[in-house]
Amino acid sequence: MWLKYGVDEEGTLIYIENVTSGKTTVKCPYCHGDLTAKKGKVKEHHFAHNDQTCRPIANREFPTLPLYDNFNIQLSGKDLEQLKLLWREYGSKNYPIDYHLVFPGLIKAGVLHKNVYIVPATYEFSNLGKIPVRALDLMHFNEVQEPLLLKKLLKLKLAFEHAKHKNAPDLAYRLTDLKLYRTQLKRILSCSLYFLEIETNKGTLYKIGVTTKTIKDRLAEIKLDLLAHYQTVAIKVLGTWEHRGNIELYFKHRYRNFNYPIGSLTEYYKFNAESAKIVLHDLQQMKLKILSQVEIDILEDKSSLIQVAA
Repeated sequence: MWLKYGVDEEGTLIYIENVTSGKTTVKCPYCHGDLTAKKGKVKEHHFAHNDQTCRPIANREFPTLPLYDNFNIQLSGKDLEQLKLLWREYGSKNYPIDYHLVFPGLIKAGVLHKNVYIVPATYEFSNLGKIPVRALDLMHFNEVQEPLLLKKLLKLKLAFEHAKHKNAPDLAYRLTDLKLYRTQLKRILSCSLYFLEIETNKGTLYKIGVTTKTIKDRLAEIKLDLLAHYQTVAIKVLGTWEHRGNIELYFKHRYRNFNYPIGSLTEYYKFNAESAKIVLHDLQQMKLKILSQVEIDILEDKSSLIQVAA
């Protein structure tokens, strides 16, 4: 797991993408050691300690958002390959899966479930199981992910409260875990998702993205980027969805076969007219995001629990 956040002098958590590569002024949120931003082209962008990595980071996993940037459902390599094979041979054709072909790890992970209406026993893909194979539509992806996001938040809160009650030696680490998770959740809730159709002198492109800016300001930036590659650029907004920053990376996963990088610009896609309609329909089927009180409090930085602890 990579460290994606540092903390500045005011105690504000700073995301790796908001700093330049190289030595930084931000500190490790766990040990307050100096950090360097590693932003190469091979590994994920992350912070690294300038000196020896601190024990909290070496020995513990960071709290990350479920199904945000990893869609393998924590399956082993062997189980993941079997799941993909079962999808190609059975799931994509709506065929029942013989139980002899089902690995125990797939059942334990909840990616396959038994069809009780067929004898002898057969299995079929659950909505969770459709995520690694890019088959779950965006509406149902939200329905799978959103409860997991809040469930993990609750788990981190309870772990912190327990450590506080016991005055446990890892109390400060538990508090940092909770702050890190809330910051990540705030980040995706703060963003609007957008989908664009772009006419250029070389054909039609599509773009997915998220922004905390007004769509007008974001379009101006996008046009400037594209004019370095095309003579003419005309942008049409096909849709925007508030508080849907959680969808961007799953969209990229689901439609990666259509990805069309332009130099260092990676969020562009080539769809034919029919495919574009299907993709837009997939987006439009998503339900309006209604914020819970917990999510509203996170967006407004309200947390009596953290304030008391501080």
